[in-house]
Amino acid sequence: MPSWELFDTQPPAYREEVLPPEVTARVASEQASTFGWERYVGANGATVGMDTFGVSAPLKELQTKFGFTPEAVAGIARARLAATAGG
Repeated sequence: MPSWELFDTQPPAYREEVLPPEVTARVASEQASTFGWERYVGANGATVGMDTFGVSAPLKELQTKFGFTPEAVAGIARARLAATAGG
């Protein structure tokens, strides 16, 4: 979602087409703060992001540390799917 502000001004029908209410296994990945994503992923969703401040290291190390690798994000998505499917 490129812009929360633009998305939130769209008609409800469009927002529900993009984020159908029946799809609750949602994952947001933001290589910054997770702040705000909870309203889009919902109670059964997950966010991948940073909840700390002031970390410095080479990019690849930070991506691994904070779970921004394809494998880590896919693992979180699989876990959300399994949880919402009842196991």
